[in-house]
Amino acid sequence: MSDLVTGDAVVLGLRPARLPSRALAILLDLAVYVTVYVLLTVGLTLATASLDPAAQAAVGVAGFLLLLVGIPIAVETLSHGRSLGKLACGLRVVRDDGGPIRFRHALVRGALGVVELLLTFGTVAAIASLVSARGRRLGDVFAGTLVVRERVPGARVMPVPPPPPWLAGRFTQLDLSAVPDGLWLAIRQYLTRMNQLDPQVGAAMAARLADDLVARTGAPPPAGVPAAAFLMAVVHERQSRDAARAFRAAAAASPVAPVAPGAPVPSPYSAPAPVAPVAPVPSAYVAPAPVAPAAPAAPVEVPRAGGFAPPA
Repeated sequence: MSDLVTGDAVVLGLRPARLPSRALAILLDLAVYVTVYVLLTVGLTLATASLDPAAQAAVGVAGFLLLLVGIPIAVETLSHGRSLGKLACGLRVVRDDGGPIRFRHALVRGALGVVELLLTFGTVAAIASLVSARGRRLGDVFAGTLVVRERVPGARVMPVPPPPPWLAGRFTQLDLSAVPDGLWLAIRQYLTRMNQLDPQVGAAMAARLADDLVARTGAPPPAGVPAAAFLMAVVHERQSRDAARAFRAAAAASPVAPVAPGAPVPSPYSAPAPVAPVAPVPSAYVAPAPVAPAAPAAPVEVPRAGGFAPPA
């Protein structure tokens, strides 16, 4: 996997950082380093006030080299290319093959950064980054490094194409424990984008990835199987093992209580429990009391009609 150059590997999984994000990360780093440098310079000036001017100048130069050159190199070496500014902007310095940088890479970048960033106020670095197709400055060119973006926008995950039916179940006994995650990622990215590559480039990359996979598994390469089909089958076998492992873990997390031999198995459908008879509840409505019959009314005399008609 280490022989995959940027023209093939980086296109698959890495996105080079451009000038605006790199400039912002450098400004954040310089703000932190310059602040610490000013504070240390004030402290050294007060501490070396009794020394002669030559000693004071030597202490100043040593402090400048330590804080603005040595500390950035140490930070990039220990953090594997992630300084404070790059961490805030989601960037990282990697090798041309995508691996983490080491001390020699950070040393070359830091030494040339004094000229590119500090002495010329970033002019040389900006011009080199604009001219480069991958946004690299001179320090990256001479060190063999590349600044990439770690936080990229979410994209639709492409499924890995299934292997040919005649390869199903052929690699069940293959030992995959020594295959690193980086190689799995490279294989998956190749399989999901192999139709977008040039046929010759894709065939060469499939052969390289298959050779790396065979070297990690320790098994001889299968005769008569194309490299891309071999990669599909092995990735499918790994996915099947991961799914089976996850299923077993889920089953172990929810154990079922054992049933004694001969004991009746309780049915999930139980008969309803008998309901006890309920005592009669007195009604809230009371019947009205009987009413005594009323006495008959006295007859009313109807006046006889006179001979006068009502006025019209």
